[in-house]
Amino acid sequence: MNKETVSGKFDQIIGEVKQSAGEALGNQKLANAGAAEQVKGIAKETWGHVKDSASQVSESHHAEADAKAEQLKQHAQKTGHDIREKITSTAQNVKESITSKLDEIKQDHQK
Repeated sequence: MNKETVSGKFDQIIGEVKQSAGEALGNQKLANAGAAEQVKGIAKETWGHVKDSASQVSESHHAEADAKAEQLKQHAQKTGHDIREKITSTAQNVKESITSKLDEIKQDHQK
């Protein structure tokens, strides 16, 4: 709950008191001022709810975006690891293939 919500509720209470007092005393001006203050309070309270809702939605979207960013980061790290593994495995295979061929060449020349 934010300050607009609290202030709006307070304005509504004060407005109700003024309206009731004005009606009890036959003072239309006071009764009308009380009704106007209630409307003002309702508007403030509603605005407070709008702000709270917007804040909650914003926080929710930020949390979702942070979670998605973390997922993407982890995926990128795994992909990078997989690519490095493939590169080093391929290099090892090439090395073994070349070494094998060189051994064959050596053996052919020793005969």
